[in-house]
Amino acid sequence: MLALGGCQRTGELDVTQGVGISAVRSACPVAGVPAGTGDITLFDPAGSREASAIDVTATLTNVRANCVEGSDVLTSTISFDVQARRVRTDAARQVTLPYFITVVRGGTQIVSKRIGQVTLDFPAGAARASAQGQGTAIVDRSAATLPRETREQITRRRKAGDQDAAVDPLSDPAVRQAVLAATFEAMVGFQLTDDQLKYNVTR
Repeated sequence: MLALGGCQRTGELDVTQGVGISAVRSACPVAGVPAGTGDITLFDPAGSREASAIDVTATLTNVRANCVEGSDVLTSTISFDVQARRVRTDAARQVTLPYFITVVRGGTQIVSKRIGQVTLDFPAGAARASAQGQGTAIVDRSAATLPRETREQITRRRKAGDQDAAVDPLSDPAVRQAVLAATFEAMVGFQLTDDQLKYNVTR
């Protein structure tokens, strides 16, 4: 998956804007939630997958990033909300859920991964609870910067009638690979077991 954007500022390249156009694009990683990891379901008993055994459900939402561009590294603070609902509401209860924040390069290469926890407090009689989580994603600035040759090839002005005037620079495999290699994502989701992930995918 190629995702471009996040933490934008003026004067950087945005290859999504068309052939040979210099617009706005930051080296900061774009934040997102990997498919299948934005929800978690707890069962009681834990081994059951029947609807009648559902105990707690939670959703990770409102993911946002605040990126600080240093001379050597890009530091992105990833914040998110967790909204949860439980079935039994008779007593107060605290539920702790694990989450991860991982930096992905080029859509597939995991650069780093950190595990954290978010705690939900259900008052007695309450079916819903919410909490906030936060983590940090750090990216090497040089790795997230397009090579000069690639930038020049993409942004070079093309006149009508030029042989390559209608050619998308990204159709060049070398250019496409360079852009992909400089694209980073900060992904956050629940740290699921294999069974929990399978449940999310197949339900």
